[in-house]
Amino acid sequence: MSGAALGIEIVVVFFLALFLLHRYGDFRKQQRMVLFGTLLAWYLCFLIVFILPLDVSTTIYRQCKNEEHTAVPTVSSTVSNQTATNSSVSPTKSVSKVCYKPWSYIPDGIMPVFWRVVYWTSQCLTWLLLPFMQSYARSGGFSITGKIKTALIENAIYYGTYLLIFGSLLIYVAVHPQWHLSWYELQTIGITAANTWGLFLLVLLLGYGLVEIPRSYWNASRHGHLLIKTYFKAAKLMAEKADAEENLEDIMEEVRKISEAIKYNHPLRKYIDTILRKCPTDYQEKMGRNMDDYEDFDDKQNTYPSEKSLVKLHKQVIYAVQRHNRTRVQWQILLDEAFHLEDVAKNETSSSRQFVHSFAPAEPPGWINRYIYTPTVEWYWECMLRQWFYRVLAVVLSVFSVVVVWSECTFFSTRPVLSLFAVFIQLAEREYNYLYIEMACFITIFFLCTCVYSTVFRIRVFNYYYFASHHQTDAYSLQFSGMLFCRLTPPLCLNFLGLIHMDSAISHQQKEQTAYTSIMGSMRVLSFIANGFYIYYPMLIVILCIATYFSLGTRCLNLLGFQQFMGDNNMTSDLIDEGKELIRREKRKRQRVEDGENRRREWKERYGNQRDDYSARNRNTHSELKETNYSDTANASANRQAKYSRSSGRPERDRIELLQDAEPLDFNAETLSDDLESEMGRHAGGRYLSMSSSRSRIFDDV
Repeated sequence: MSGAALGIEIVVVFFLALFLLHRYGDFRKQQRMVLFGTLLAWYLCFLIVFILPLDVSTTIYRQCKNEEHTAVPTVSSTVSNQTATNSSVSPTKSVSKVCYKPWSYIPDGIMPVFWRVVYWTSQCLTWLLLPFMQSYARSGGFSITGKIKTALIENAIYYGTYLLIFGSLLIYVAVHPQWHLSWYELQTIGITAANTWGLFLLVLLLGYGLVEIPRSYWNASRHGHLLIKTYFKAAKLMAEKADAEENLEDIMEEVRKISEAIKYNHPLRKYIDTILRKCPTDYQEKMGRNMDDYEDFDDKQNTYPSEKSLVKLHKQVIYAVQRHNRTRVQWQILLDEAFHLEDVAKNETSSSRQFVHSFAPAEPPGWINRYIYTPTVEWYWECMLRQWFYRVLAVVLSVFSVVVVWSECTFFSTRPVLSLFAVFIQLAEREYNYLYIEMACFITIFFLCTCVYSTVFRIRVFNYYYFASHHQTDAYSLQFSGMLFCRLTPPLCLNFLGLIHMDSAISHQQKEQTAYTSIMGSMRVLSFIANGFYIYYPMLIVILCIATYFSLGTRCLNLLGFQQFMGDNNMTSDLIDEGKELIRREKRKRQRVEDGENRRREWKERYGNQRDDYSARNRNTHSELKETNYSDTANASANRQAKYSRSSGRPERDRIELLQDAEPLDFNAETLSDDLESEMGRHAGGRYLSMSSSRSRIFDDV
């Protein structure tokens, strides 16, 4: 098993990152470099989280081996001296401590190289490559050179800020009389600067996630609260959807004017074609019908836009189309969620204990829904078990959040040990229970990462940074999340090692260092950060948790004019009523569409066999008529009279075609009233407006 656990986790983490990227990104439309950069950033961050517990267990084993080697000569010499003076000493005292090798032991020399490659690759991504690729993907340039130029200009201030901060720290170390600047210390200064910036943001995100995640699961167990919040989100999303559609129409109108002004033989026409390919299909068809291929342009009479203005227009088109598609998809998802919550509310009072949906599923049920997740099982889960499961989960997560807050405020105390995570790890270390150590470390760091990463996914900075599932996240947001992950993960791991007292720079204990902390260097190079900021700044998490619990951020945003969900607000009540009416209207619309589909399906199944029989009879009659001798005029006249004098054939065919191809809202009551009154129980009235005395083209308008 030596190294096998490391290889398995490397493969599993890759597929996990690929799954998340597939959920939020679009493999078919987005650029390959954007997808590759985001996937690599997520993959490296998840690797650190999953591999760090193995590093902890391996470090504990190495520490035990070191203690064993140092204890053997001491014990043997002591026993020999005692034997010379007192022959009654038992020889069993010379037995040294036995160290058990963990099942996931990683050989020496592998982890330092592994951490060095992972850490420095992630840092190059977050500070150099991803910001450049972010500007490159958002640029509206028509060539690679133009996009690179735009990205370099946009990131000039960005990189200049980093150089200023790093230069200040470099000067501080250089002028200090006790320090001699070397490459190792210079590397430590860079790592310290990056981790300090990440820790500053980490505490903010962690303080929000520790409260919001348990509260979100508790609110999910309250169906009424969840339904009201869905109405509120529907009202806001409809306003955003209308604004996105209006913005898209304005930009498409501008594109149309420029497209009509710049003809096919103009030098700038290739840029217009590039812009048109980014437009929706229906707009492309409208613009294509109004183009004249043979009209020449006249530079003296017309004024044409510049290439710079076309680059700006291209960027606006990309942004408007992506926003329009995102709001449209989110609206459909929100409608399905609202309909499901309304179905749950109706089925809670059902006595049959069978879950009934308002709308039939779009796809036929699979074997799981037919044999396992039956309507009875679905009713018990949705109406009874689900809310209790979420409540128990919310309580467990709340207890875990309290433990994290307590440990963050007391992890610097080593005598006595107050951090609960350190207590648990030290108890397992005495028994050499490596499996328990790895599971405890993994659960702890996974919970911390969930609180931080979920906050990253929930953050919305207007429409520039916005995460949306179902492949609706743009390239800018994907790469921005990769940057945040790479900046937050290293300080998060260092904070975790401080919680379990495995970081000697914070705990000030002479213990074996993990391979992860060995590549970070000694934080004592900057003592005011190692002994001050890293210890006391995480205590602010208490204030952030209190502020999140009382929703101070939400109240501030609401006062600034950004509508937020608050139960005791008049604006919230108005938006809830508006959203409820929107959901009701969409439900009626979908119900009408489904009723029409059901009627057409029923009529096709009912009258389809009659049409097939009639077609077969018609083909037989036609074959018989072809074999007739047309030389005889009397026989030909008799055949034509027999062919066209059928009294019931034409009305029967008209009735079948009408029921087969059209929705019978207005039909001929004289021919179909008896059939439909006896079979459907409905009275029919009125005629088709297209009926006339000529019956040869009677159904051309249907």
